Amino acid sequence: MKMWTIQAIKASALPLLGMSVVTTTLAAAPDVPYPKGYRDWHHVKSMVIEEGHPLFASFGGIHHIYANDKAMKGYRSGAFPDGAVIIFDLLEAVRADHAITEGQRKVLGVMHKDAKKYASTGGWGFEGFGGGDPANRVVGDSAASACFACHQPQQAQDYTFSRLRD
Repeated sequence: MKMWTIQAIKASALPLLGMSVVTTTLAAAPDVPYPKGYRDWHHVKSMVIEEGHPLFASFGGIHHIYANDKAMKGYRSGAFPDGAVIIFDLLEAVRADHAITEGQRKVLGVMHKDAKKYASTGGWGFEGFGGGDPANRVVGDSAASACFACHQPQQAQDYTFSRLRD
């Protein structure tokens, strides 16, 4: 299994920066908490990033997006309240017998809304847990700024990419 590192996450985010350069330096942000029980939350959507996509090297696989109740209010209103948590669950995509199935968890990405704690990144804290292990934090402060740089063009949607389906 490919191990996720800060360098891999930064490398995948940097091409997305393009003309959007972030000059904010983060102070030691409070840790984004591990989201216990997130698989019981609302499933927002799923997608697969396949070979040929610009983010395949770092984010290739099956993606599931989950949202807690506060995040669901944000999806519906367009403004996410403090306490909203969005999960990006990335799993290996295993191809066999003309089917794509879930393999090992690569990383569990978390966006946690707290306007005061994470003021320098649009009110969102970012973290990734390698293999879904709560003790294996792979983002940290410097990479969080890279996460935010990728999300910054989504300011009109409170820095989120995903949307609820009709």
